[in-house]
Amino acid sequence: MKKLDKLRIAIDSIDNKVLDLISKRAKYAKEIGALKKDGVIYKPEREAQIYRKLIDNNKGPLSAESIRSIFSSIISNCRALEKKLAVSFLGPFGTFSEEATIKKFGDKIEFIPTLSIDEVFNNVQSDESQYGVVPVENSTEGAVSRTLDLMLNTDLKICGEIILPVHHNLISSCKSIKSVKKIYAHGQSLAQCHNWIMNNLPNVETQAVLSNAEGAKLSKNEKGAAAIASERASKLFKLNILRQNIEDEKSNTTRFLVLSTQETKRSGHDKTSIVVATKNKPGAIADLVEPFAKNKVSMTKLESRPAKIGMWEYVFFIDIEGHKEDMNIKRSLLEVESKASFLKHLGSYPRY
Repeated sequence: MKKLDKLRIAIDSIDNKVLDLISKRAKYAKEIGALKKDGVIYKPEREAQIYRKLIDNNKGPLSAESIRSIFSSIISNCRALEKKLAVSFLGPFGTFSEEATIKKFGDKIEFIPTLSIDEVFNNVQSDESQYGVVPVENSTEGAVSRTLDLMLNTDLKICGEIILPVHHNLISSCKSIKSVKKIYAHGQSLAQCHNWIMNNLPNVETQAVLSNAEGAKLSKNEKGAAAIASERASKLFKLNILRQNIEDEKSNTTRFLVLSTQETKRSGHDKTSIVVATKNKPGAIADLVEPFAKNKVSMTKLESRPAKIGMWEYVFFIDIEGHKEDMNIKRSLLEVESKASFLKHLGSYPRY
């Protein structure tokens, strides 16, 4: 007991020191806000550099993700002393999009849930929100086509990305899985849990809805109904978790984009996204990507989408490692542009 008391006294002393340091940090952050002349509160490149230094200096026992989570809350609270950021995301509350938004911006923001990905884009374009968070691809189900189409047809820039591990849970007012007669979930979530459902609840009716949060809301007041949703949704709607992690692929991950009207400077660990169209000639695609290999640029994604300007016409979404201001990226993009019939720069931003 004496040893326990000593350890507790030591923790109390450290807590007071941490509190004092956080207060000093908040004071400096507030002073920096007063000195800014461009009025931009959130600097993605600066925040990425902060996290990288902290994670590099972390000696444990807390994980890198724990360090990121702790400092995300500190940064979010300090930033709110200047002004609360307004961030739109694909709603309602309780979705993975909300979870991704919190992971990126912390919880000291003005949350603006929307009914569609289109509405997220519209909110940022009309300045109702400074930033938007939208899903762009899932490791199991592939690309989110609506996000890609809107990136092609709007002027918004990608200023960040979020990689979110997606864990699905069967949640319900029921107390036992044996009582479940119907499951509500978004179509993608039903697909991501298909094998589990077939193996565990093969005779249960499934119904696709606009979001998992909506499914959770519907199941709350329906006898024998359940939903596939996040742990956060179960707490939000006060539902029981009947089974955890029911996704078929345990490495199931969704990548989200952060949208804004601003360009992002170098962070030193960046990614650039572009969309291009090829000229109609043999070997056009090979010619298009050849400059990246020649300039030693790593290409991390190549996704084709119908261009919607003619039958069998396609555009290609490409992600490469590096910032558009890096010399090898500049050279590559100039060469690609000379070979392409169309090129649009979607953004350079810190890699997650």
